Amino acid sequence: MNKTADAFLRLVNIMDELRAQCPWDQKQTIHTLRSMTIEELYELVDAIDANDWQGIKEELGDLFLHLLFYSKIGSEQNQFKLEEVLNGIAAKLIRRHPHIYGDVKVKDEEEVKRNWQKIKSNEGKIDKSILEGVPKSLPAIVKAARIQEKAKQVGFEWENKADVWKKVDEEIGELHHAEINESQEEIEAEFGDVLFSLINYARFLQVDPEAALEKTNQKFIQRFKSMENIALSKGLQLTDLSLVQMDELWNSVKRKN
Repeated sequence: MNKTADAFLRLVNIMDELRAQCPWDQKQTIHTLRSMTIEELYELVDAIDANDWQGIKEELGDLFLHLLFYSKIGSEQNQFKLEEVLNGIAAKLIRRHPHIYGDVKVKDEEEVKRNWQKIKSNEGKIDKSILEGVPKSLPAIVKAARIQEKAKQVGFEWENKADVWKKVDEEIGELHHAEINESQEEIEAEFGDVLFSLINYARFLQVDPEAALEKTNQKFIQRFKSMENIALSKGLQLTDLSLVQMDELWNSVKRKN
């Protein structure tokens, strides 16, 4: 524990020194850091997807630096201090886990989530809607999943998987109807409904829709690159092939991986 504390304080001191002495670090604001923080987070996600533990360790370090950077700027602006950030999250975790730090009994993780939401409501975190806590800037697929999870916490949820699939089927039918009507606005709306219902179904399958789609993206990239390499080995580009030839090549690659 002392080694961890010493390492953390060392990083805090380095952040203080950089802010005081480095022209680049002195120039940064919470707004200039924003895009860099997002990039660092996505680099962590890439490392997680690759199951790259060394990469995860390095990216966590970068994120720690960013967290300390924001805290340092907050202190300079007389908004908050680092210890307030740390004590704040510690107090929140204790307050929202009465089944660990109090005498509340829970039977499963769903009850933990419901209790969390009730405590959050009592803290005044939700003034108008339970959905207020969903960040506006989340990617659409992640946001849809979070919205559905939030709604579930107050009992607004399908009873079983079969009913959810019926909804998916219904939305696909409405999309086909919009396509027949040739209304682009309606097509877009119905396509969004299809995606939303599929994300709902993914939850019932206990599948992370964002992760599942990314795996499919990577699989497509791998197979497409294999097609390109095979074509190049024959002195050709994919543009030299007909769609039928490319389809045959795709199926050949698909059988191998």
